[in-house]
Amino acid sequence: MVADWGTVLLADSHSPMLESLRTLLEQRFKVVVMVADESSLFRAIEKLQPECVIVDLSFPCAANQQGGNIVSVLHARGDNLKLIVLSVHDEQSVAQRALELGANGFVVKAWAVTELLAAIDAVLLGNHYMSPHLCLS
Repeated sequence: MVADWGTVLLADSHSPMLESLRTLLEQRFKVVVMVADESSLFRAIEKLQPECVIVDLSFPCAANQQGGNIVSVLHARGDNLKLIVLSVHDEQSVAQRALELGANGFVVKAWAVTELLAAIDAVLLGNHYMSPHLCLS
């Protein structure tokens, strides 16, 4: 399949997860950049101005130490990023909180291979996406 979109950033500190999603993302994006730390993420956002950022909810960042998280930090930057959160958590309350903090989409990691492209398409077309595999909590 020919890439539909320009650049995506995938921010996750778990290398095996990054590699397994890279091939999937290369189906839709001309450039797929993987980062594993906060400073690399911010540098890549500034340099590449990606169409979409996909980030692990537990991605390590300085805000974690003050009770914040990467979603709130990215939203506060004001870059107007299209942000999709990946998480091991499948509780609806966790997904809803991520959206309240500024995410445009939420995908449960266990279902990322089958859901991520649909989430990307929805978010890049201006919609929100919540994994249909969320449990009521």
